[in-house]
Amino acid sequence: MSGALSGGVLDPDGAMDQMRAWKGRIDKLAADTKAMSDRLQELRVGAEDDNGLAEVTVDSSGALLDLRLGRQIQRVSPEVVAQAVLDAIRRAKGQLAERSQEIIAETVGTESAAARAIAERVGRQLRPDPEPGWGEPGSYDGHGWQR
Repeated sequence: MSGALSGGVLDPDGAMDQMRAWKGRIDKLAADTKAMSDRLQELRVGAEDDNGLAEVTVDSSGALLDLRLGRQIQRVSPEVVAQAVLDAIRRAKGQLAERSQEIIAETVGTESAAARAIAERVGRQLRPDPEPGWGEPGSYDGHGWQR
């Protein structure tokens, strides 16, 4: 039998080898986790609504950092502008969730239960359940939304 026990007797050299290997795995996991955390903290995503009325930038938590409104908002109702802003934010958060999950897979992998739990939590946080009516067909005709 190889390892720490050999014939029921403690093998100090084998035990030390196992401890060094275990420490190496722990050190690598710690370094990978720090790299993941650093990359996620630096992450920023921009997106706009389908009609170019609103463009947003969100940070790694999904918080709004920047909002830019197009000139054409002067020709639409405030409700249309508000919906465009919300659409852009939802799109940015969806892209943020995708990019975050890519970073998690690239840094800590997807094999461990911890990595899968982190990826799942990020997805839930950034992709909340859509509001009623979200995603239903509609179009913008230059004056308002048509359903």
